[in-house]
Amino acid sequence: QVQLVESGGGLVQAGGSLRLSCVASGTIFRTTTMGWYRQAPGKQRDLVAFISSGGTTNYADSVKGRFTISRDNAKNTAYLQMNSLKPEDTAVYYCYALGSAYTWGQGTQVTVFS
Repeated sequence: QVQLVESGGGLVQAGGSLRLSCVASGTIFRTTTMGWYRQAPGKQRDLVAFISSGGTTNYADSVKGRFTISRDNAKNTAYLQMNSLKPEDTAVYYCYALGSAYTWGQGTQVTVFS
């Protein structure tokens, strides 16, 4: 059974940075696409970024140039480095793993204040 544990959210002033981590267990991590979605209050869940098993990355237009997704296969961990944060980045961020099906993390709150 695949499990994901997220950490790294918090409260930050606009322009600041946060790094989210997502540790996976119960899967062959190196063969799994990892990524993050986010959901703001009253809005749908939107894709933020993902990284394939081969290291190919993809970002939502709204975060390009500010967010960087990476992975450490030796630690079964994916990271989302978020720089130049804006109030509109405020949301619950959900890590996911895509193998034969989606598995979701518990979510972590990111709040950016101006």
